[in-house]
Amino acid sequence: MRVFHGFDALPHFTHPAVTVGSYDGVHSGHLALLRTLADTARAQGGESVVLTFEPHPRITLGKAEGLRLLTSLEEKTCLLERQGIDNLIVIPFDRAFSSLSPDEFIRSYLVQRVGAEALVVGFNHRFGRDKQGSYDYLGSHGFGLRVVEVGECDVDAEKVSSTVIRRLVAQGDMARAARLLAHPYLVIGTAERNRIRTDEPLKLLPPPGEYDVHIGDIPARLSVGAAQELIIRDGCPDGRAVLTF
Repeated sequence: MRVFHGFDALPHFTHPAVTVGSYDGVHSGHLALLRTLADTARAQGGESVVLTFEPHPRITLGKAEGLRLLTSLEEKTCLLERQGIDNLIVIPFDRAFSSLSPDEFIRSYLVQRVGAEALVVGFNHRFGRDKQGSYDYLGSHGFGLRVVEVGECDVDAEKVSSTVIRRLVAQGDMARAARLLAHPYLVIGTAERNRIRTDEPLKLLPPPGEYDVHIGDIPARLSVGAAQELIIRDGCPDGRAVLTF
């Protein structure tokens, strides 16, 4: 997967099918949308392109109080690559970008800079300044895009959303969180002397306790301390560590 930061040095994409979103967690609802994206790109002989934001829009908009993230940018990139996405564009989400109208965003960025031919959106996707844009907006403004809408996702009759999964992780219910994610909960950090340090200050970790995890393919026992320190009881090689619950 190719990763681009910003819009200034993008290559020519072949018949791109595009989706836009925070994709925090890259959960089972996101995966349904990503499969549709891949199918749409393949059907038009083109490439799949995901646009995501860094930092999270709530941080830029001053609404980050209480926000905890399921995935850092590195973790999100890893999970998207596993889905076979061809290209990821990381949008620097600053105040100027947040003030774009839906029309400006679609015409100036998706169409002119990315060259989007199809846009895949979730059933409740909103975009642009004050979230003015919607599926109906896209269909009525004649942007020359084929718009594909993906419906709501549930697992075992439970609605899937980043908010629901955050609550499960915060409660330490890692098995149910993994079921809604459709993959184990992922933490990427740096291991030193059996401790793992995460780089994302807003990364959501489970509450203090003992957890069965894997470091790569190796089973291990993790202790989460009161100050959210991560300690591997069985020992862990120093360096970059990929931890799954």
